[in-house]
Order: sequence, then C-alpha cells, then structure tokens
Amino acid sequence: MKTFQLNAEARTDLGKKAAKELRKNNLIPVVLNGGSIIELPFAGTLKPGEKIIEIGNGKGIITTDLVVKAEDVRKLVYTPDIFAIELTVNGEKRNAVLKDIQFHPVKDNILHIDLLEVFDNKPVTIEVPVKLDGHAEGVKAGGKLTLSMKKIKVKAVYTQIPERVVINVDSLGLGKTMQIGDLHFEGLELVNAKNAVVCAVQLTRAARGAQANAQ
Repeated sequence: MKTFQLNAEARTDLGKKAAKELRKNNLIPVVLNGGSIIELPFAGTLKPGEKIIEIGNGKGIITTDLVVKAEDVRKLVYTPDIFAIELTVNGEKRNAVLKDIQFHPVKDNILHIDLLEVFDNKPVTIEVPVKLDGHAEGVKAGGKLTLSMKKIKVKAVYTQIPERVVINVDSLGLGKTMQIGDLHFEGLELVNAKNAVVCAVQLTRAARGAQANAQ
C-alpha cells in the first residue's frame, strides 16, 4: 500500500456540540480504534484523548479521540486508492488504515472518520480495489465483460495488503462468471462469500445471435 502522512491532535472536548463547533472551523472529529487490549481495572495513565472501552471478561481496549484538518485528509478520502496511514499524535508515530467515513447526507462534507490502528503482527480486514487484466475469451466471442465487485475484502497483516488485487480474465468464457471462491492471492485471506460474483462475461444480442446460428 501507499503511505499517507497525517498529523492529528488529541480531542478532549467531546459531545455533539463540540463536534459541531469543530466542523465549523474545517476540522473533523476522528476516533482511532483497535488499540491495546488491557486488563481492568486499568492501573496505567491515559494520554490526552485516550479512553477505555470495556469489551467484557475484565478486559478493555484503549481508543483515542482525535481531530484533523479537513484539508489534510482530502487526498486520503476522495480517491479510489487505499493507504497505510502514518499518524502522528501526542508526539508519537502510530500506523492506521481508514475504517469508516460519515458524510453529511445533503452537503456531502465529512462529519466523522474512524481509523483502525494496525500492527505488524495483527491481521486486519480491509476492502481492496479490483483490477481486471487480460482479454477474456468470452469477449472475443462477442460478450461483454462486467465488473460486479469494485472492491473485495481481504484479511492480512497490513504490510502485506496490496494497493489493488489484479485478476486475470483471459480464460473467462462467454456467459461465465468468476467468483470469490475461484480466486487465490498469496498471503491474503478473502473474506467475502465464496459464491459472490466478482466479474462475468455477459451474453450480448450479437453473441446470442451467433450462438443460435451456430446450432
């Protein structure tokens, strides 16, 4: 994956009113999820912006409330590419990926961003863009190649996740589909349902006519 540098500040003034005020100043509330799992009660010291979320069985997880400038995340959000984010917060570097974005239903501006902290030894699940490569046999026969899934979910250590998964369609015949279960990528676990159709060569009128004439 490409790397994206992002500076963030701890956010301690929480609530809807505070978030609304931030947005007025072109700032975006952010939550960094996926931090360290801790034993409760917690005996350590939380850093600015950090809070503990109970997850049961006497354990909790530390999340961090942050704020970033809207202009700083424009190239991170408005792109089909995915990034490994090098996040600087509280004077330290932390690695993350984009988890979720909330947009205003009318204005389409960003209301909130969720990031997921990632580690070299902990797999994460993330959507990766699909790129089709080659010239399908079915297209040569008059069919039309269609892409049903622009992104697929993969699970892997973030350092092994590619910018996109490339699928060769040379052998895809007329009227045939390629499903998740047909695919394999070294080091990646595909999370989508195995029968989910990724791409297909659809019959066109011309192709149907050619088939009928051949019979």
